[in-house]
Amino acid sequence: MKLLHKISGCFCIVITLLIFQSCTKQSPKLKAQQQTDFSNSALVQVYIATVNASGVNIFVDAAQITGATLSSGGVFPPGAGAIATNVQQGLRAFLVTTATPLSFAENMASAKFHTIFVYDTITTPLQKTIQTNIVIPSDTTARLRFANFVFAKTAIPAIDIFSARKNANVATNLQVTDVTDFIPHPSKLADTFYVRLAGSGVNLLNGTTPIRSIFTPTSKRSYTLVFRGSYANPSATAGQVRTLSVFTNY
Repeated sequence: MKLLHKISGCFCIVITLLIFQSCTKQSPKLKAQQQTDFSNSALVQVYIATVNASGVNIFVDAAQITGATLSSGGVFPPGAGAIATNVQQGLRAFLVTTATPLSFAENMASAKFHTIFVYDTITTPLQKTIQTNIVIPSDTTARLRFANFVFAKTAIPAIDIFSARKNANVATNLQVTDVTDFIPHPSKLADTFYVRLAGSGVNLLNGTTPIRSIFTPTSKRSYTLVFRGSYANPSATAGQVRTLSVFTNY
């Protein structure tokens, strides 16, 4: 009986050691799974509102992210729908190659959309980075926001944006570098948006032509309308012309 008791005790010890060893072998696999993380990137768009811009490239942490170069009114990434490029979260170093290179650092928030507006002139480039709140509508509307990045050497009046379809202002008193929040807007219907002197009801002109943008928003998409160009040169052409541009955020 004593012998049997000793054998039984030894058997229990062996079983315990085997279980412990088995658990020890499995633990590295569990640790490897816990280290998997897919939430360390941000989403970024860059819009070029700079007057006379051409041949622009964009670098992040010294790595070029653009393919084709950009010019005034260009947006990166190009195309339509769900537009953004992945950038690692955290403090990132940006370089925009205008005539005078624009270097700056921005803190990119994980899993957030960011829009970088590059503006002013190619010799004195500036930038404004904002988080872009993308919300996909539950109905068939689109979402619009409005920005003012027109160039001027001196102080200029604010602007309103007027919707012909709504027969009302959809943005008011926009100063230079202002960017509004998104608002819902009917989709699948063409609308004409006019740039007006704030509070006046008077359209701004290029020569005799009102500054306007005509487009048809797509359901559930988000857009930004940007007033850009040279405020002092209403009849200018190419990279200085005053215009209301549209680009897709999502």
